[in-house]
Amino acid sequence: MLQTLKLLLPALIPSWRFFDTIAPSPRIEFALLKTAQSAGNSWQEFRPRPAHLPIHSMLKRMLWNPRWNETLFLVSCAERLMANPTEHSQQEILNRIKADLANNSIDVLDTPYLQFRLVFVHRSGTRLEKQITFISPVHKIAGDAPS
Repeated sequence: MLQTLKLLLPALIPSWRFFDTIAPSPRIEFALLKTAQSAGNSWQEFRPRPAHLPIHSMLKRMLWNPRWNETLFLVSCAERLMANPTEHSQQEILNRIKADLANNSIDVLDTPYLQFRLVFVHRSGTRLEKQITFISPVHKIAGDAPS
């Protein structure tokens, strides 16, 4: 029993030395556009954190939270885009945004183009400031015209 506990304890209580650095993570925002030439004016945060989470939801999420695991994967993709941009990381983020739009039944017929960006949010005095660090190309998500 003691040996099992020794093996399980590091998984339950991770060591901070596991991380190379501790820094803010980029947030993903997206905009739905009417045309490929439109400017993204109404950016929305992708999968924003809830303002309040009841204790029973927190406890449940400690045991089962596949959506959060996927969100952590997207943060990893965003961090990779910052360090070394690849088509794979862009495509993974884009695919997840498209899937969420479809799952939430968001009609994209009027806005068939999608663009995402990565931003860092930091506090400057009493204000929150956004620093845009990456803007993706515009992608076609609906209709039959190529992007």
